[in-house]
Amino acid sequence: MSVAVRVAVVHDWLDTWRGGEHVLAEILRIYPQADLYALVDFLSDADRARLGGKRARTSFLQHAPLARSHFRLLLPLFPRAVESLDVSAYDVVISSSHAVAKGVRTRAGQLHVCYCYTPMRYAWDLRDQYLAQTGLDRGMRGMLARAMLTRLRDWDRGASKRVDRFVAISHHIAERIRRCYGRDSTVIYPPVDTTPTVARRRGDAYVTVSQLVPYKRVDLLVDAFRMLPERELRVIGEGPERARVEARAPRNVRFLGRVASDERDRVVADARAFVFAAQEDFGIAPLEAQALGVPVIAYAGGAATETICGLDTDTPTGVLFDAQSAPAIADAVRRFEQQQARIVPDACRQNARRFGPERFRRELGAFVAACVDAQGNHAR
Repeated sequence: MSVAVRVAVVHDWLDTWRGGEHVLAEILRIYPQADLYALVDFLSDADRARLGGKRARTSFLQHAPLARSHFRLLLPLFPRAVESLDVSAYDVVISSSHAVAKGVRTRAGQLHVCYCYTPMRYAWDLRDQYLAQTGLDRGMRGMLARAMLTRLRDWDRGASKRVDRFVAISHHIAERIRRCYGRDSTVIYPPVDTTPTVARRRGDAYVTVSQLVPYKRVDLLVDAFRMLPERELRVIGEGPERARVEARAPRNVRFLGRVASDERDRVVADARAFVFAAQEDFGIAPLEAQALGVPVIAYAGGAATETICGLDTDTPTGVLFDAQSAPAIADAVRRFEQQQARIVPDACRQNARRFGPERFRRELGAFVAACVDAQGNHAR
């Protein structure tokens, strides 16, 4: 940017540390003087340190009864809450949004860039799944919930018009933004820590790292390894699906639960390959595995084809399968074992380096600077 500008960063909410918060930390490294806004901020001291100690300016939801543990139940109030945040004093607003942050109100003359992880899932693609998981898919309560989500989707579509420029985390999400909002976007992949923490020591077991929720489809991995009784699968992660999936798992599938990051990296680095059955908007875990030199066997939906080089490339880093089914996964494991000599650790690491945090900061910083300069030239 040719002149100093005042920057506000608006994040949906801060209550735990996941992929979006890792991106937020890198955005704040680009703009260390920016002020941070969010609907609520309940981060632990340890996680806040990863944001440079920055505390968000919050909405009225911060002080609602039981907000710390149940603020998501106030979903119908989220649009009003984000619109209550006053960012009028800034030249540039950067929203970090998978839900409502993009709907912050801006004034004429401000530049609003939205780094979009996805259009609001529970208002668009995952509406029925959200209703089923919350027990709101039946009866009068279900009718009211569907009406609420319809209003939320209408608001979300209208709020997207407040964004001057969209940035998508993948071409897969760029297409979803086009379908939901009728808007074009620029793709800047999110940052992935691609620095190996442990040495690669290939063992015989396969591994997956995943939150145990329905859309991750860990149940399909378990069923696939029931068809492969001579292979071992290790599952790292926790979630509401664990009890159900673990209860039906065969003896060759081990659930390790939540483990410390250094132990997780050791288990992954020791694996024969990393397996993944989810359709992801981007998919950080498979890239973290590649950064450790580990091949990936993954479902070809979502953004997987953007982050994994399949067997049809000159330097493959994994095997892609076309159907979310146990037979397709089992077949992919067998194909991997037949051709694993083609997949070398250095190729996996080199592919992962394309998504490093320095690259993210450089690309997003340059994009925002170009938008500011273009807006200034247009104003003149």
